[in-house]
Amino acid sequence: MSITHKLPYEWQVGLRYTRAGKRSGRNSFISFISMASVAGIALGVAALIVVLSVMNGFQKEVTARMLSVLAHVEIFDARGEMPGWRETAQQALRHPEVRAAAPFVDTQAMLLSDGVMKPVLVRGVMPAKESTVSEVATHMREGRFDALQPGSYNIVIGRALATALDVEVGDRITMLMAAGSPGQAAAPNAAPRTRPLTVAGIFEAGHFEFDSSLAFASLEDTQELAGVRAPGGLRLKLSDMDAAPRVAAELQASLPGELYVRDWSKVNAVWFAAVQSQKRMMFIILTMIVAVAAFNLVSTLVMTVRDKQADIAILRTIGASPRSVMTIFMVQGTLVGLLGAALGVGLGVLVALNIHVIVPFIEELFKVKFLSQEVYLISEIPSQLRWGDVGWIGGVAVLLAFVATLYPSWSASRVKPAEALRYE
Repeated sequence: MSITHKLPYEWQVGLRYTRAGKRSGRNSFISFISMASVAGIALGVAALIVVLSVMNGFQKEVTARMLSVLAHVEIFDARGEMPGWRETAQQALRHPEVRAAAPFVDTQAMLLSDGVMKPVLVRGVMPAKESTVSEVATHMREGRFDALQPGSYNIVIGRALATALDVEVGDRITMLMAAGSPGQAAAPNAAPRTRPLTVAGIFEAGHFEFDSSLAFASLEDTQELAGVRAPGGLRLKLSDMDAAPRVAAELQASLPGELYVRDWSKVNAVWFAAVQSQKRMMFIILTMIVAVAAFNLVSTLVMTVRDKQADIAILRTIGASPRSVMTIFMVQGTLVGLLGAALGVGLGVLVALNIHVIVPFIEELFKVKFLSQEVYLISEIPSQLRWGDVGWIGGVAVLLAFVATLYPSWSASRVKPAEALRYE
């Protein structure tokens, strides 16, 4: 005896109605509509899985590239300078999750080369200590990061910035800075201060914003150029970057003095908020697509109920209750939803896991480029499949399909046998 014959008769009839009839053209048409509903649900589910996986991958990739340059936590002094940075670093390192600390000073400037001028954030660092809190040294494409020694007036710039200025390692460029001391207005018509620098290295973090507008110099040289006597703050590396908001709050409460502590998520808070908002909106929009496909089941089941009125009447006359009749059509619609969700999950997972192969093939086939590095910060489409998202998407699809079965099934349970058989 097969498994099907062991099921309650409501399930057996519902399964039979799901398949195409062999003798009735109307049955075949209704089954075709059912398969169209399955395809619609499957495509909607697959699209939702792929889009959310790409957005998760995009967020993970950009965050990783940001953190190759950014520190997990930064500590600033409200006075603009931190002369006691060594003592503050020792106090911060007492926290169990702080692994390293490095001083830095930031200043805004312009870099000039052969008539081309670009704005840049110059970050003064100690190369040995900076390597403990960021991965800039590992992203060097030309030159050496440890060439940033005091008094050398060397500079390390990003690949995109080097391309824009048309310079290579060993070339000389000019730095222009506003006249006057930091925090003080420059005199009217005062000429900017200039300083020739030597390009000692070129890095490529893979994040266009940093590669095009960030430069590194010696801490002492940058202090002299910026007109300050001490570093502006400390950069910290943690054992777990996800704990940065909590650690920053704990350091803010425990460190003495007028200090401001900021974690990496605050540096690009607008960007992260925008990504989260986009993910929510895409989930809502694509769920509506799944809902449209699921509610196509309403018309399918209504047509099935009208076509099967004689069958319903016969079932009622031999003792089937309205609840049993309702169950038959709920089984039919739910099976369509389950089949569509299963196919969609399979297709979506397959595409999400192989998008690094599929997208380059499409780009090569049609000679197009989906991502511009200047606009989207990265040039390849990443993907991170989260099984929690897959579960939610599949569950929502099945739930919508189940809801779509309620009215047609209730309508079937209200069919009166005598009226249904009158014209048969």
